[in-house]
Amino acid sequence: MKAAVVHSPGAGFVIEQVTLDTPRRNEVLIDVKAVGLCHSDLTLASSDLGFAMPAVFGHEVAGIVTDIGDDVRSVALGDHVVGTLIRFCGECERCLSGRSYYCRYSHRTERSPEDPARISSPVGPINQAFGLGGFAERALIHENQLAVVPKDIPFEQAALLGCGVITGAGAVLNTAGVGRGETVAVVGAGGVGLNAISSAVIAGAYPIVAIDVSDAKLERARNFGATHTINSSDHDPVEELRRVMPQGADYVFDFVGSESVARQGLEMLSYGGGLYLVGIGGKDVSIQVDAMTFMRNRNRLESVYMGSANLKVDIPYFAGLATRGLLRLDELVTETIGLDEINEGYQRLKDGSVARIVVANP
Repeated sequence: MKAAVVHSPGAGFVIEQVTLDTPRRNEVLIDVKAVGLCHSDLTLASSDLGFAMPAVFGHEVAGIVTDIGDDVRSVALGDHVVGTLIRFCGECERCLSGRSYYCRYSHRTERSPEDPARISSPVGPINQAFGLGGFAERALIHENQLAVVPKDIPFEQAALLGCGVITGAGAVLNTAGVGRGETVAVVGAGGVGLNAISSAVIAGAYPIVAIDVSDAKLERARNFGATHTINSSDHDPVEELRRVMPQGADYVFDFVGSESVARQGLEMLSYGGGLYLVGIGGKDVSIQVDAMTFMRNRNRLESVYMGSANLKVDIPYFAGLATRGLLRLDELVTETIGLDEINEGYQRLKDGSVARIVVANP
């Protein structure tokens, strides 16, 4: 089969013929119909962060089940499924208490060293990034990384459920638990931030302030439900937010991941407000906190992983919201491309008018 392989950090995505093994035990073979371009894949493919190469990336995966291992129970042949970064064993106390996103033994979804690699080439094994490897014609994935979705959702939209949607919407609805009449600021109005805005609307938040450096993204944010927008390249975002929310924001969601944005997010908080770190910054990004002020204001600082989602429950739930028009997935997909256009697609993601680009396989 064809796959986009990264041989070394920064070398780009190269289309090659690779070999995919057959399903074993709890593994599921899917025909990949769509996979989203996410900045996380590009970051790991471009930087020397210790990630094993060569590798096949692509973690926003949607497709059709074509074969299953003998022990698979949660999906069936012909199901439409979505893959996600969340991996869980299903047996530890965290999984059994509904916190599978904090599973202690997620490595149990991987093959043992004695087993052959899921993906290989004539020169040796290829790392299947995050257990997904969606930038390919097919993918072999553990069933505990897959959720079944309705067949009437287009694959290009379904792919976004596995990362962009559960991360943005889950941060608001699961991690923070935003309630009616509470105030929300979303910093970074890209694809993930737009899902946070939509979910803040569903939660009944008001006002909802979107902050970005792109007027095009801010216009889209208003269409998704932001009541106010701030271009932080033209105005001091803290001062402008305080004009809208004199007491500060109850919840600030940082989808950027830079030191300066985190510092501004802390300054935006109301008494008792919380800053939620969602965007992935570099390994050298640090956050300084004035402990006295932070404690006196009863503030909170929390990192968010995959929207604190229980993937088997939340992905079908968010899919249901999408089919009812409450999550506007169709408007998130700005463009579809072929597998051999991934490098160009990531370049186009830098354009502020682009929300999400999806690779669509015939």
